[in-house]
Amino acid sequence: MAEITLVIGGDASWTDGRGEVRCVVIDPKTRAVTHLVVEPKGRAGLARLVPLNLVDATTGEIRLRCTEAEFQDLGPAEETLAEFVPGHNVPVQLLPEGWRDAGGPVMDGSTPGPLRTPAKETIDIVPPGEVEERRGDHVHATDGDIGQVQALRIDPGNHQVTHVLLHEGHLWGRKEVAIPFDKVAGFDDVIRLNITKQQVKDLPPVDIDHSDR
Repeated sequence: MAEITLVIGGDASWTDGRGEVRCVVIDPKTRAVTHLVVEPKGRAGLARLVPLNLVDATTGEIRLRCTEAEFQDLGPAEETLAEFVPGHNVPVQLLPEGWRDAGGPVMDGSTPGPLRTPAKETIDIVPPGEVEERRGDHVHATDGDIGQVQALRIDPGNHQVTHVLLHEGHLWGRKEVAIPFDKVAGFDDVIRLNITKQQVKDLPPVDIDHSDR
């Protein structure tokens, strides 16, 4: 079966809703993608952790096997804290009715207004031991920064990452390349490779936005 490309920042849809793939969550130990972080269109702060077994990307489009109600009940991918809501002496989450909370006090956030727009702090929620990769995260070769992450290719059978797809270069002469995952040395605040910038430059170009989707 052909590899699947997960474009970070690309569209996602489910039975009665649409959203955007904000991040891809990876277990570094197994090198497998475990979740997509999907945010519904026009609903900032309500991103969900979507298990990969609910994701169908075999047609080149990312479709979630769930309804809007089931999407709302998936685990939150972030916790938006409202620090100065009158009547509360601890941070609370502002959530529309029907959305699953991340634990702790909750306040109806469906209708914005003077009392519903406090200072906010958003905290990402990721399963323990796993990491998020966002579109534009930097990739470092052994001798310096080489580009930014755009997408990941995975094996549809075991969900293991086979390639990291990135924009290599700067503005003029920029190209997209697919780096085999065995060239990835590790994850922290960036993706670190075990090859040089020249070795990345020598890789053949790919088309992330068209033929790979």
